[in-house]
Amino acid sequence: MAKKQFKSESKRLLDLMVNSIYTHKEIFLRELISNASDAIDKLCYISLTDDKVGLSREDFKITIKADKENRTLTISDNGVGMTAKELEANLGVIAKSGSLQFKQDMEDKPEDIDIIGQFGVGFYSAFMVASRVTVTSRAYGEDGANKWVSEGSDGYTLEPFECPHEGAGTEIVIELKEDVEDEKYSDYLAEHKLQSLIKKYSDYVHWPIFMDVTKSRQVETDELDDDGNKKKTWEDYTETDVINSRIPIWQRPKSEVTDEDCAEFYKEKFFDHTEPTTVIRVSAEGLVSYQAMLFIPAAQPYDYFSREYKAGLQLYSSGIMIMEHCADLLPEHFRFVRGIVESPDFSLNISREMLQHDRQLKVIATNIEKKVKAELKKLMDEDIEKYETFYKAFGIQLKYGIANGFGMNRDMLADLIMFYSSKAGKLIPLTEYVKNMPEEQKYIYYASGDNAALLDKLPQAEQVREKGYEIFYLTEEIDEFVIRMLRNFEEKEFRSVNDEELGLESDEDKKETERQETENKDLLEFVKESLDGKIASARLSQKLKSHPCCLAAQGEISLEMEKYFKAMQGRQEGMPGDMRAERVLELNAGHSSFAALKSAFESDKEKAAKYAKVLYGQALLMASVPLEDPAEFSSLVGELLFG
Repeated sequence: MAKKQFKSESKRLLDLMVNSIYTHKEIFLRELISNASDAIDKLCYISLTDDKVGLSREDFKITIKADKENRTLTISDNGVGMTAKELEANLGVIAKSGSLQFKQDMEDKPEDIDIIGQFGVGFYSAFMVASRVTVTSRAYGEDGANKWVSEGSDGYTLEPFECPHEGAGTEIVIELKEDVEDEKYSDYLAEHKLQSLIKKYSDYVHWPIFMDVTKSRQVETDELDDDGNKKKTWEDYTETDVINSRIPIWQRPKSEVTDEDCAEFYKEKFFDHTEPTTVIRVSAEGLVSYQAMLFIPAAQPYDYFSREYKAGLQLYSSGIMIMEHCADLLPEHFRFVRGIVESPDFSLNISREMLQHDRQLKVIATNIEKKVKAELKKLMDEDIEKYETFYKAFGIQLKYGIANGFGMNRDMLADLIMFYSSKAGKLIPLTEYVKNMPEEQKYIYYASGDNAALLDKLPQAEQVREKGYEIFYLTEEIDEFVIRMLRNFEEKEFRSVNDEELGLESDEDKKETERQETENKDLLEFVKESLDGKIASARLSQKLKSHPCCLAAQGEISLEMEKYFKAMQGRQEGMPGDMRAERVLELNAGHSSFAALKSAFESDKEKAAKYAKVLYGQALLMASVPLEDPAEFSSLVGELLFG
């Protein structure tokens, strides 16, 4: 029989679809199963008003068969089938969709029909793996069947065919290409591979997908054991099983799904041995309808901060997985959330592998963000211990969410953030800190450093501790950036214990400090000059009580931020000027060390310069900043102590 040519720019268009539209060859099975499901949907719909169909819902099925010897894969269904004219129209014209046409024809009740295929190109994905595709089909109500055969863009044949079985339906036989070095097409004949692909992409197609499955059982042998009993051995046998789950857990009523069911589903679906912190179920109807089952993990995946980690939700449409990691449905600050979203309202591209960025997608993404935020806040308010476990795993992600985008998400995330409390001795929320503030306290105080034990002894925090006020200890590199982005919380401004003005001094104290600084102006300028550009200024401290000195910073870059920039850029020296803190040496005018410095300044400038260097070294050590020259510092201490 002479070949017919496709009624479009066949070779160019078919090559484009096979080589460009689909990113993964394995998608072909999803597409053919989807088409089979569509065909059954159509006949099931017809059966509602036509008793001649003779099939109940329980009779419909899709069957997958692999023949390794002949290298063929067969996908068959007992759906509506196609006439010769429909085969010609649907398979002879690339990008002609019979499913879409059927849905358009049913204008009276289109909402009752759930048709997956709308573009008419899914069938041709078979040519990514096939050297030849044979389609035999008997249309409902027709006596005869027809066979369509093609080896690709060079055309096809179409002829009547004597169907060996009764009833409507379609059978697609794929003759697989020969294996090549970088592509093992025979993998698509392996039982485990087929099961895996069905579970991955088509697990929730609502018609059963049957496949021959190899199983094992114990049988008796003629051989006897020492006790005279027949020995047993294992043998393999084949049984036809339903592979797909059909009804997804997120579509079942909440009354039928326990928390344990959800936890087991999560662990199996997302390969996590720990139970999720919480489960969020959403069933939304309206302008945009969707269902979702979201999980907040309890532990951080091993690759969470690596390039290999893929954030995003699994995306389904009509039971078919469209995307495995749809990052557009999750904001970056909630990238740890795992789960599934299903909606009939997604606008998909021609391959159904990507979304068109439209209003529906944005609406769902916004709603999901609000749902996750509400669930986390509820967890914090009702089960703080569970929230603490979550926060230790993913609190850093929330902080990055605030720091990134210059605080754009601070209103969304601020009340989820926790810091270590000097009083509680553990992480507490910002809301709890503000709640515990005395009425006269003006600011939320914080101190930055390597760990809480060191910060507990920080000299510049003495004045705040003396007042009995709580201090947040910021021990992660990102913390100070978070504070800068937040600026305030519940109208309470954040204030570092390093800041010159802590709001704790009386007017009399301030006047006294100003008087002393005026009196010691020349000495303070001398200290700055003696340190040869290492500090921006020297000043008398209002907050030091028992310690001789401390190191502070002026301007936008703090000492902790300087450390962060050095770590990020992998440099220990030579930081650019704008990445370096403007250091300030604060001196305690009431300490004996200041009296010794002042006395030396009046009688021995060389000795006074050495005192200044030692005090600066002490301040560096207390700030956990490495000494530039430890040997020089040690020598100076020894010289001043022992002469």
